Amino acid sequence: MIARLLESREIATNTKHFVFEAPDLTELSFTPGQFVSFTETIGDKEITRPYSIASAPDGNRFEICLNLVEDGLFSPLLFSMQPGDTLEMGEPLGYFVLRNPARDSIFVATGTGVTPFRSILKACLGQGATPQITLVFGVRYEHNLLYREDFEELARAHPNFHFHPTLTRPEQGWTGRTGRVQPHLLELIGDRRDWDVYICGLKLMVDDVRAKLKGLGFARKQIIFEKYD
Repeated sequence: MIARLLESREIATNTKHFVFEAPDLTELSFTPGQFVSFTETIGDKEITRPYSIASAPDGNRFEICLNLVEDGLFSPLLFSMQPGDTLEMGEPLGYFVLRNPARDSIFVATGTGVTPFRSILKACLGQGATPQITLVFGVRYEHNLLYREDFEELARAHPNFHFHPTLTRPEQGWTGRTGRVQPHLLELIGDRRDWDVYICGLKLMVDDVRAKLKGLGFARKQIIFEKYD
């Protein structure tokens, strides 16, 4: 399957949002939260990398988001692509999707780990009796809050969705939450033990949050996670 780049734009320092299409298809079928894998021969090696889809299903179009890893193999290639360039792509895969039936949930993300949550939220909010969903999103600086306007707009439009960004290195003028995501998650959980908690980001954060939830008595099936390293 071929993926053709339609457009890309920088949404934070060394972070780009990409819009692709699958020109051989009229519809790219996927469950929000899944990923696609791109394959390219770089040097003398065939390299494959997975990237979470950042958009709701929309015909044969889909969006992704990634950071530039300057000494990496694949991200420099993607960052150098121009509209019309193509890549080999596999079918969407992955199990980091909203449970069915969905329950009141807390989403926990750091960095580009917020990408699959954008796909899930854009697809599910407004579709019938959606449960309460809270997104806790942690980054270093305010300008790193990827898709901030999207999440704020979704929170205004849907009273069952709540958006809580937090900064570990807040600059003067920031009046929101500060620090890592973990204490904010514990505050939002409160005394309830019936949440489903979805976690996406780097391994250190994901493992720490999982350990804290298990310590609170959350069952394994209530903790859904995906690691980005």
